[in-house]
Amino acid sequence: MDKILKLLEEDSTLTAEDLALMLSKEVGDVKKIIEGYEKDGVILGYKTIIDWDKTDREYVSALIEVKVTPQRDRGFNKIAEKIYNHPEVKSLYLMSGGFDFTVLIEGKTMKEVAYFVAQKLAPIEFVTSTATHFVLKKYKDKGVVYTQKEIDERGNLPL
Repeated sequence: MDKILKLLEEDSTLTAEDLALMLSKEVGDVKKIIEGYEKDGVILGYKTIIDWDKTDREYVSALIEVKVTPQRDRGFNKIAEKIYNHPEVKSLYLMSGGFDFTVLIEGKTMKEVAYFVAQKLAPIEFVTSTATHFVLKKYKDKGVVYTQKEIDERGNLPL
């Protein structure tokens, strides 16, 4: 039922009743399918995307490139576990190309992010280098556009 997954990915607030109606299925069948996805770890959680810039919350986001030396017989998994166990880490990806991991973190200040990199990330065994990039503005995240198109003074042409 890839359609159920796609619909839930686009709007996690859809109920089994909503999905059943949209897909012409029985509510009980949809509930069983969703429970199976949750049990099997296909559905890992439900999240809401928030534009924090429109709130009073002060924070900074950073993308950190991390180069490592993979461990013999363990590859990248043990190093990844040491990184993702830090609560500051929001996302962690194994990459191809010029570096090995992308770490996405949030902190209250740039200084807090720098502290995380210097005191928690860089000292991890097998981490050989890091490069930190601060997010200045989000335009689109997880398929959701953050900003509205600006209209010119005449009110008819997007800028």
